Amino acid sequence: MSSVTNKMASNVNLGVFGQAKELKRRLLFMLGALVVYRFGTYIPLPNIDPQALSQLVQQNSGGVLGMFNMFSGGALGRMSIFALNIMPYITASIVMQLMTVATPSLSQLKKDGEAGRRKLTQYTRYGTVLLAGLQGWGIATGLMQMSAGGSAVVVDPGIIFVLTTVVTLVGGTMFLMWLGEQITARGIGNGISLIIFSGIIAEFPSQIGQTFEMGRTGELQTWVILMFLLLAIGVIALIVFMERAHRRIVVQYPKRQRGNKMFGGEASHIPLKLNTAGVIPPIFASSILLFPATLAGFNSGAEVDPILETIVRYLSHGTPLYMALYVAIIVFFCFFYTSIVFNSEETADNLKKNGGFIPGRRPGKNTAEYFDYVLTRLTVIGAIYLSAVCILPEILVSKYSIPLYLGGTSLLIVVNVIMDTINQIQTHLFAHQYEGLIKKTQIKGRRR
Repeated sequence: MSSVTNKMASNVNLGVFGQAKELKRRLLFMLGALVVYRFGTYIPLPNIDPQALSQLVQQNSGGVLGMFNMFSGGALGRMSIFALNIMPYITASIVMQLMTVATPSLSQLKKDGEAGRRKLTQYTRYGTVLLAGLQGWGIATGLMQMSAGGSAVVVDPGIIFVLTTVVTLVGGTMFLMWLGEQITARGIGNGISLIIFSGIIAEFPSQIGQTFEMGRTGELQTWVILMFLLLAIGVIALIVFMERAHRRIVVQYPKRQRGNKMFGGEASHIPLKLNTAGVIPPIFASSILLFPATLAGFNSGAEVDPILETIVRYLSHGTPLYMALYVAIIVFFCFFYTSIVFNSEETADNLKKNGGFIPGRRPGKNTAEYFDYVLTRLTVIGAIYLSAVCILPEILVSKYSIPLYLGGTSLLIVVNVIMDTINQIQTHLFAHQYEGLIKKTQIKGRRR
């Protein structure tokens, strides 16, 4: 009896995985696309001295370039064809999202359905080309003026170098944007997020190796490494718990009679996430605070302005002013970006048009005020959570000089991408299971 049961279970499992061929193709396509991306991060731009560039990157590792180099998986430090990564597209998307709220014409496009969304996507792509071109020109002209270790970074400077660099970097960004869209359409998960995710985790093995090497040589004590790894595990568990947390707002729909049938009367809910702003506040906060250090690093070969030098000294990693401003900017952008992402008045109007209402709240303005009331309190908790996740690794890294930089922003991105990808894989598996059950039911019905 047990052998028959095991055989039936194995047949069911084989049937499920046999039906999931599409999922297998999607996973292979996603992995193949990420391999192509990682291969491109090692193709360097022409006329670059690698040794001088390596020294220059080390001098600016504590600035904005260090953070973007981490997001690009080292592509910026190697000055490869994917040096800009997908960041111009993300910046253009954020700017377009802000303009959609502030500009009535763009706001109307957002409400026009699929045609309006395609138009906004087109505008975002134009903005990506513009931003990538400006950033490429800035990198090219900046590199021609830089030197490290007595050697110029650019071997043959000139207008040809600027043009080839701008065209190459813009083409690399547009290719990654297209690759991300293909992963989203033909693979698993969000393609843009997966590209950033693969860039971040690409640096983890070398950093882990450096950390254990420091422990072997006695530069770091064993208990410090164990404490940091346990903290990383605890922070990851906290991120998983908080990112899944949400508040359900109950929505009731009245009963309606059409002919002899009664429709409606069911209850639904609107989930409000605890962290509506996502990873945008830490990215903005890091970029703003690290900008002075980046300017000072670019002027490392010349005399630095005394005011800039004072700002950099007080805003260096681990200083009390840096920590306080970091938390303050994160909290500010949590409330600012949440107000942009979730429009309480628009949500209340949509509920009113569809006949829905919140029990105990009048439709319209009173419902919008209730949304603001709940969302403000959720954002307070979300801002505290983001601040804690981002500030704890900063304190430990600055105090113990651990090369394993598990910053709050990188951890948030990595954990969120993994959770989203796993959810999509489970969705595909459940869909195949339901399709198999429906087919079996239809076959049994025909036999009867």
